Amino acid sequence: MTAQEIRKVYLKFFEERGHAVIPRAQLVPQNDPTTLFTGSGMQPLIPYLLGQPHPAGTRLVDSQTVLRAQDIEEIGDNRHTTFFEMLGNWSLGDYFKKEQIPWFWEFMTEKIGLDSRRIYITCYIGDPASGIPKDTESANIWEGLFSKEGIDAKRVDIGSEQEGFEKGEQGGRIFFYGEKNWWCRAGQAKNMPVGEPGGPDTEMFYLFPDVQHNPKYGENCHPNCDCGRYIEVGNSVFMEYIKTKNGFEKLPKQNVDFGGGLERIAQAVLDSPDMFKISLLWPIIEELEKLSGKNYDSHTESMRVIADHLRAATFLAVDSVVPSNKEQGYVARRLLRRAIMKAFNLGIEQNFLEQVAAAVADMYKDDFPEVAEKRREVIDILSREEKIFRQTLRTGLRVFEKLMTFHVTDDGEIAHDVSRVRSGEVMPTYRKVIFADMIFQLYDTYGFPVELTLEEANLRNIVPEKNWQRKFDGLMQEQRNRSQTASKGVFKGGLADHSVETTKLHTTTHLMYEALRRVLGDHVIQRGSNVTAERTRFDFSHPQKMTDEEKADVERIVNEQIEADLTVTFKDYPTEEAFKMGAKGAFGDKYGDTVKVYTMGKPGEKPFSMEICGGPHVTHTGQLAEGGKRFKLAKEEASSAGIRRVKAILQ
Repeated sequence: MTAQEIRKVYLKFFEERGHAVIPRAQLVPQNDPTTLFTGSGMQPLIPYLLGQPHPAGTRLVDSQTVLRAQDIEEIGDNRHTTFFEMLGNWSLGDYFKKEQIPWFWEFMTEKIGLDSRRIYITCYIGDPASGIPKDTESANIWEGLFSKEGIDAKRVDIGSEQEGFEKGEQGGRIFFYGEKNWWCRAGQAKNMPVGEPGGPDTEMFYLFPDVQHNPKYGENCHPNCDCGRYIEVGNSVFMEYIKTKNGFEKLPKQNVDFGGGLERIAQAVLDSPDMFKISLLWPIIEELEKLSGKNYDSHTESMRVIADHLRAATFLAVDSVVPSNKEQGYVARRLLRRAIMKAFNLGIEQNFLEQVAAAVADMYKDDFPEVAEKRREVIDILSREEKIFRQTLRTGLRVFEKLMTFHVTDDGEIAHDVSRVRSGEVMPTYRKVIFADMIFQLYDTYGFPVELTLEEANLRNIVPEKNWQRKFDGLMQEQRNRSQTASKGVFKGGLADHSVETTKLHTTTHLMYEALRRVLGDHVIQRGSNVTAERTRFDFSHPQKMTDEEKADVERIVNEQIEADLTVTFKDYPTEEAFKMGAKGAFGDKYGDTVKVYTMGKPGEKPFSMEICGGPHVTHTGQLAEGGKRFKLAKEEASSAGIRRVKAILQ
């Protein structure tokens, strides 16, 4: 069964059960300025899940196209894509668990033929502190379905994903997790504001028994391991609680939100650990093989990146996103340029987007009429961008190769000619290094994107020099100054000085970083900071604008830690040990053999914050409240694509 057939069977299955088939929403949200893209199947349905009546009724089904730009760097393995489809069905105060779970099972096992012996389930373990019980109701329904197949559905309590790597599978069939199996907009039950709905979810995983567990993900495998042995094929959220001033109470109308990745479901049906073999991706690979004269097995990573990025860029163009240097257009341009670069490295130097875009359009034209309607327009948009970039690419690569005659020996000496190394004039062990001024020259003079310079360097085992980002930013600032442009808001990084006020705000930044992760999620990674005596500025990865509720939660959490008067201590650790302990570092920073780890917490208790840092800091967080001051987020804004910037003060 092809992915296209699975989509049709799914929509028909739920239409026969009283669901209205609704059209997909565009990849660019029409009434949501807080996010660049539709990042989940349920995103367009949020107003209706929160109580607004849907014009099509209380039972809905669709296949929603989704784009997650923050996943760009992960593309290249056998199961991640930036663009995918989510099969979704919803009950808006209509049916609930006893209907949804058996339908979920019936579709997966009977309609599309998944082997029930390879299905594994996760449920919510509960939160006693919040008064939310373990979701045994869902587990009981699943157990009954397994029992009919003669399968022993042993239950295993896991807890966190990290605990899963310690405990392993334990012969289980139904696994209970914590936050991973809870849904709310705040991410965690404990962070939910009053009036916010949420609930447990139950997820289905499909086992690929021949895939060997990779210990780099953790010592033992379990369903939520990311090694590729288990893949998630569907997730039912049961929105059944609301947070009140007295705790959690049952919602008078309870909702169901199901989402299943079409590509992953098709991968399971195909019984292939490689998602790129499915019918929505393999035709692109075949086209690339013809154009390049190379085979997929020998150039797997490059062909996967091209196939994913061009499919995403095609649908962005269908939804009227034209490559540019701003917002959604910037992401479209980056996707296309990464794909063109990979194609160039495969030897595809002629224009190729017209053929590949046509292949993508042909795969979707029967199921999404807008793709057929805009076919010519889309091909023209992509081909025009390719023509522009290929000239930049040729020039930039020539300069890149010329600059790469620089080498650095292990003792730090620069060797301008490899022959000096071979002759013994310098040490024979050396490594290739690209310097910040080279990266800047390629960007400033030849328009060569920084991320592509770094990717090309990585392909050649060339590493950027230490602190290249800081030096690059300095060169950018000098250029702005020479051009007499405004320097306001330019990111410089580091501390302005070591004054008392700067030290306080630097310490505050640690608290804020942890609070952001707790409110927004673990995807939040520091991308830079700049601290003065007046304010702290902090850049971090996050795909959308923070809501007022999220900002209020961050302020509350930070002020609670200040009032708790946490002890601030530090200790030197081997770098590898520090990261195993959970210490956070700044994105892109390079560390030596040992690092200084600052911890903030109560003695004998799990620390609130643990970060690799050079200081300076206060000795206890109560000092931040001297003079009656409190932490406040003064501003939150976009810094670049996928990166947000906050400015905070103590006042």
